[in-house]
Amino acid sequence: MAGSVTLGHADAERLAWVLKEMSDLLGMRGPNKITDSQVSALCEGQVHHREELARWTRTLSEELAHKL
Repeated sequence: MAGSVTLGHADAERLAWVLKEMSDLLGMRGPNKITDSQVSALCEGQVHHREELARWTRTLSEELAHKL
C-alpha cells in the first residue's frame, strides 16, 4: 500500500545516518560485519542478497539526505 510518512527534520537526519551505517556494515568484511543470519532477520526471514540490501539502504540514505 503506497502512502506518505512525515518525519521531523531531526528524525529524518537520524534515519539517513542509520541507513548509511547499515549499508557500511553490510558491505564491510571482517568480524564487525552484519552476519548472514542478521541480514535474514532484518529481511523478516526472506532470502535477500547482502549486496542488494546494502545498495537499497545506501540509495535510500542518499535520497533522504538529499531532501533534507
